[in-house]
Amino acid sequence: MRVRIKTSVVASLETVKEGFTEDLFLKLNPPFPPVELLRFDGCKKNDVVALELNFILFRQYWISVITEDQDNESEWFFVDKGSQLPFFLKRWRHRHVVQQSGEGAVIIDDITYSTGTILTDLIMYPALLGQFLYRKPVYKRIFK
Repeated sequence: MRVRIKTSVVASLETVKEGFTEDLFLKLNPPFPPVELLRFDGCKKNDVVALELNFILFRQYWISVITEDQDNESEWFFVDKGSQLPFFLKRWRHRHVVQQSGEGAVIIDDITYSTGTILTDLIMYPALLGQFLYRKPVYKRIFK
C-alpha cells in the first residue's frame, strides 16, 4: 500500500533541509501513540532512528535505517526503511522529499508499507493517512 502527501511551505528547500532535526521529528508525532525517541542519528545514509511506541497496554519498538539520501539545488530526499517494526507492520519504506517550488518548497511524505495481507493493509490505511495528515499544519507552522 502507498500513502503520499504533499505539503507546500513558504520556506526554501535549504531552510527545510536544515530544519529536519530531532526537534522537528518529535513535533511531527501525533499525540497517539505517545513516542519516546531512543535514538536519532540524522537523515543521511546509514543513520538510525529508534522509537518506542506506547499503546497503553503494550509497547512496540520501531527502528529505521536511512538507506539512501541525495541532495541537489532543486531536490533533497532521504529514505528510511524499517529494520525492526511493530508487530502489525511487515514492511516500511518512507521517502522524505523536499523540492524547491518558486520561493518556497514542497515536502512530500511518500510511504509504502505492508502489514502482510491486503485486508489489513486496507484497515491500516486510514490510521496511517491520519498520522501523516497530522504533519501538514506542523510543517506549515515551522516552515513559514
